[in-house]
Amino acid sequence: MGHSVFALVDCNNFYASCEKLFRPDLRCKPVVVLSNNDGCVVARSKEVKALGIKMGVPIFQIRDEIEQHGIVCFSSNYALYADLSSRVMSILEEEAPRVEIYSIDEAFMDLTGVAHTVDLLEFGRKVKARVDQHVGITVGIGIAPTKTLAKLANHAAKKYPATGQVVDLMSPARQRRLMALVDVGDVWGVGRRITEKLKARGIHTALNLADADPKTIRREFSVVLERTVQELNGISCLELEALAPTKKQIVCSRSFGQRITERSELREAVAKYMSRAAEKLRGEKRLARVVQVFVRTGVFNSSDPHYSGSLSVELPNPTDDTRDLLEAADVLFSRIYKAGYRYAKAGVMLTDFYEHGTYQHDLFRGSFERKQSKELMGVLDQINHSGLGSVFFASQGTSPQWAMKREHLSPAYTTRWEELPVVR
Repeated sequence: MGHSVFALVDCNNFYASCEKLFRPDLRCKPVVVLSNNDGCVVARSKEVKALGIKMGVPIFQIRDEIEQHGIVCFSSNYALYADLSSRVMSILEEEAPRVEIYSIDEAFMDLTGVAHTVDLLEFGRKVKARVDQHVGITVGIGIAPTKTLAKLANHAAKKYPATGQVVDLMSPARQRRLMALVDVGDVWGVGRRITEKLKARGIHTALNLADADPKTIRREFSVVLERTVQELNGISCLELEALAPTKKQIVCSRSFGQRITERSELREAVAKYMSRAAEKLRGEKRLARVVQVFVRTGVFNSSDPHYSGSLSVELPNPTDDTRDLLEAADVLFSRIYKAGYRYAKAGVMLTDFYEHGTYQHDLFRGSFERKQSKELMGVLDQINHSGLGSVFFASQGTSPQWAMKREHLSPAYTTRWEELPVVR
């Protein structure tokens, strides 16, 4: 069996690129994407990065720069980003025998054996050209014998324009030349605290780390960092995960666009989040036994009294039925709600997951399952995923005043017919 070959495909400035895709007038203009409630910068185009604006900076701190440089701001449009991500990943899955979707804008391709039939550099260029032509999103591709080296190759693909954003790092000599130029803090999996400790021991570059004694690294740091050392030396320790690992918990939570003082509005928000969590749970094909609800006031406004409440309950039997979960959430909410506060955030969490048919019913409580629950929830999800309409529970409210602040939201270019761009 030959050596492993991985390719890391990373979409460049993904959120900002998605916003520019249907706006040719913004092709060379600075663009930022904002967090929930339009609070902070979570994505920047290359033009914004060139201005020195940092990731995570609150929007109110850069008002002058926005006006001075004509920076265009967008609220986060998750439906658009998810749809374009799906299109990119579909192309990658057609090009490689196995693909691990690492995040919304990154994926590892397993190219083991492909090198025997095609030139890896040409293969990378072909994939890049196909994604650019069929989706319109620019990607960088790094190819190497391990996932950690593929990350470094991708880093070089984005940093050095002469590469054409595709780097083949299969050669050990090229690996060492690149590692000598890369700060140890830029190695995949090496966090800030570990970076400080490594530099205190004279390990400043990725090459220094690759040349370190693995046993010493394991003794002084961890087995995880030891694996990183092995990976930097071309020994593959991290397998491709073709299937995403099952979640251990599901959390749905949002800060509100404005403070909530009415009990009914806060209750609607909790119901909305629980409905969304239940939908995610069914997507994972799991049942949940533990339900938690939490609410809190703002933490930055010292003039308002502070309150934070949280409560959880273990259900008699695990379920994925939205109706059961809404009932539990409503009981918990009633117990933690306190009048007289200006609430800034609420959320729910589902934990203690089971696969269908793998749990033991409580002998003393018996089994209570709603008739045709699976069929009803399946129809509910099908309608809501169709894009043709939506069905929701009355407890979620019909015209929420607590919705997220999204003053700069772009159209749903790819998921709503009425918002398709018009060419005149």
